[in-house]
Amino acid sequence: MGIELIGIHWVYVGFVVIIIGCMIMRRDTSLVCIAGIFLLGWLATSSLSQSVSGIFNSFIYAITELLNTILIISIIVSMGRVLTRTGINETMVSPFIRLMRSPGLAYWTVGLVMLVISFFFWPSPAVALIGAVLLPAAVRVGLPPLGVAIAMNLFGHGIALSGDFVIQGAPKLTADAAGIPVSEVVQASIPLVLVMGTVTTVAAFWLMRREMAAGKLTLATGAVRKGEARAEGGEDPLAAALPDKAKKIMAVIIPLLFVGDLAAMYFFKLQGGEATALVGGTSVVILITITLLAHRNRGLERTTQYLVEGLQFGFRVFGPVIPIAAFFYLGDSAFFNLFGSVLPEGSQGIVNDLGLALANTVPVNKEVGAVTLTTVGAITGLDGSGFSGISLAGSIAQLFGTAIGSGIATLTALGQIAGIWVGGGTLIPWALIPAAAICGVDPFEMVRRNVRPVVIGLVVTTIVAMFLI
Repeated sequence: MGIELIGIHWVYVGFVVIIIGCMIMRRDTSLVCIAGIFLLGWLATSSLSQSVSGIFNSFIYAITELLNTILIISIIVSMGRVLTRTGINETMVSPFIRLMRSPGLAYWTVGLVMLVISFFFWPSPAVALIGAVLLPAAVRVGLPPLGVAIAMNLFGHGIALSGDFVIQGAPKLTADAAGIPVSEVVQASIPLVLVMGTVTTVAAFWLMRREMAAGKLTLATGAVRKGEARAEGGEDPLAAALPDKAKKIMAVIIPLLFVGDLAAMYFFKLQGGEATALVGGTSVVILITITLLAHRNRGLERTTQYLVEGLQFGFRVFGPVIPIAAFFYLGDSAFFNLFGSVLPEGSQGIVNDLGLALANTVPVNKEVGAVTLTTVGAITGLDGSGFSGISLAGSIAQLFGTAIGSGIATLTALGQIAGIWVGGGTLIPWALIPAAAICGVDPFEMVRRNVRPVVIGLVVTTIVAMFLI
């Protein structure tokens, strides 16, 4: 027996449609989400004051849910800044330069180093950490700067960010919206991330080699005018603040500390918030230690400054996410927390109710669900954030998974992967700026070359997901 759908359910659906429409038209959705929160509150309470208060309280709810994610990313960015400014990052990646003996080896070396660094430092800081060091070495063996930028982009903003296995910012957003544990999304995303990453990077490499052989991709292809691109966190007087011996010691200790974190996660079965806290605490210790060594008597003040820079970055990235997440959290338990038990008896939340109704009225199968989640995920990425709309993917995954009777985690992971590959920095020009800037290439030219491999990857990954649901 199905749950009765009332006006609240239909208003929620209506605003989801409007939000998708805004994303297709590349318009901001924050105002629409706030209006949706207000109207849902009004229907639930029939009180103007409670509806207005509900907007603020929903923001608090969203921030509370996202705070550990915002904080871990902010701390890691802070640590990345001091590593760049002291030159430790250059020492860390210098051994990999010896592996670059041909354009092909340079592509895979740059990509794999970017992948590993991005898992722990997030892609945008990772670009600054390794880009300026590996770019000259890659170009020296014949890999065009555009090829370097594409490698960093696909491995960092594509594979690492779409899986986000260590920091777990992306799966936190989608899992909360889908009403399932973060660990389920992470586990379900592993095979999909592997398929998407392998297909896309191999396709991009094959296309790149073909264009190089035809003379269509050269050292000058895609270059921007001098001065238009500037490496983030370039020359800094602090690079000489640490002796070479100290840089080498820290370049060994820092990776070992994070390897120790991974070992602790495995042996003590740390996941979600516990794993995030371990990585975050380690990053704070590294930040403080290096800052005190580099700045000495100014270390106390500079530690605070680095933390502030990181927090500014974190809230700048997640600022647009908060009102959107606040709306989609109302599709699950947040609605009961904020507005009470006003849904029909037996209701499991707005999205669950809609999923059951969908299953009873429309023939839904795993093929339709997979295609829908890939499409919705891609649409959510059109704003170039990658993060701002993936809560929608989680919410719709819950709806379709409930209708199908299985596969919520797989559908959630699929929507997350599609959203971040499109919007996190592989197909939206303004999201590619970090990698394009440090390599001195045109971001629009990067998009043009990324389109085919990314689309091929999404098609193959969607087909694989159909068998996993």
